[in-house]
Amino acid sequence: MNLRLKTALWLERWRRQNLKKLHPLQQLFWESTLRCNVHCLHCGSDCIASVETPDMPAEDFLKVIDEEVTPHVNPREVMIIISGGEPLMRKDLADVGRALKERGYPWGMVTNGLALTEKRFRELREAGLRSMTVSCDGLEEDHIWMRQHPLAFEGATRAIKLCAAEKGLVWDVVTCVNQRTIGHIEAIRDMLWGLGVRDWRVFGIDPMGRAADQPELLLTDEQFRYLMDFITAERKAGRHVSYSCEGFLGDYEGKVRDYLYQCAAGVTVASILIDGHISACTSIRGKYYQGNIYKDSFWRVWEEEFKPYRDRSWMKKTEPCKDCKAFAFCEGNGMHLRREDGSLMLCHLHRLQGASSQLYPLNTKL
Repeated sequence: MNLRLKTALWLERWRRQNLKKLHPLQQLFWESTLRCNVHCLHCGSDCIASVETPDMPAEDFLKVIDEEVTPHVNPREVMIIISGGEPLMRKDLADVGRALKERGYPWGMVTNGLALTEKRFRELREAGLRSMTVSCDGLEEDHIWMRQHPLAFEGATRAIKLCAAEKGLVWDVVTCVNQRTIGHIEAIRDMLWGLGVRDWRVFGIDPMGRAADQPELLLTDEQFRYLMDFITAERKAGRHVSYSCEGFLGDYEGKVRDYLYQCAAGVTVASILIDGHISACTSIRGKYYQGNIYKDSFWRVWEEEFKPYRDRSWMKKTEPCKDCKAFAFCEGNGMHLRREDGSLMLCHLHRLQGASSQLYPLNTKL
């Protein structure tokens, strides 16, 4: 690691420590439903909560916004992300969006696109939809396999085309890469760019939820390093391709993302889950829930709780963090990768250190 990167990492650590003290709420996720119209092999849910769990009533969520959030923030500075399940399963999605717009909040959503018709898209835009992330996990055959629905690819590409033609919408595509698709990564890029994508986030798949029982979905260490090399080359070639927000990446820091690694969970990011639990990212385990809107004040919880998120020294006592020289920069990886017992599912830095060679030739010509 060169001196310039080390200096940048120490400055980022100082910034991060100050941010923890201030913990300004900047993103609020609402897990609006557990219903979904596909059955993804890599779903990050623990699959414990039943899809029969009723949707949270919109009025319950908006009550928290009105009574617990708005009195303490500038609504224009808090982005609300509606997630699921699949948020388009809610018939009142546009009504909720319109209510947020009237209160001054920008809002966005994450979708597989299957239920997004042009009419529905226009309705959501008129209701204030500011941003959208569309999931597309590969070429047609692979995406259908991943999503377990024959029309999944058609839905995703339709959604991408709608976004690409829309002025003023902030949008991107997320692709979860696995052992089956990593060899097609350049073809996936060409397909997405042909559809009008200009902002692409690429994820690996973590051993959680359904993916815990699907080892073929998890990249090998060598494939993971190749993915970092691919993203680095793409960015040098002028395409806005980024790795996901998770994981400290050692010498790849500053090369594969627009920012240096940080886990913003519980620092600037909170979530309200389907059953009212207050958390950070929606995939974080129950042990780390901080309260529940049906019995606790959301704002009190945000201001006074979240201690395991804002002081991560407890992670230093766990393996492999105990003796890691990079802990000051990593702080134990993402909270969503911590099991109920506090142990770490995987270490991105160790994966990179364990990788031996590049597997595929890179072709990054524009």
